Amino acid sequence: MKNKIEELRRIKNINQDQLAEALEVSRQTISSLENGRYNPSIILAFKIARYFEQTIEDIFIYEEEKNEER
Repeated sequence: MKNKIEELRRIKNINQDQLAEALEVSRQTISSLENGRYNPSIILAFKIARYFEQTIEDIFIYEEEKNEER
């Protein structure tokens, strides 16, 4: 799942540590989210959306997996 966390963080002019502290997660979690290595829990997704004053759908872009066996 792609997301706009890094873009929104840069607009707010904050670093990963500051965002992590605000969301009560580790900097590594923020890094993993930004790099697409980790999908957040629904609770964390809501916290992120609330922090950036956006909807979850505006931040997270769901890409359906392509079914190779059609």
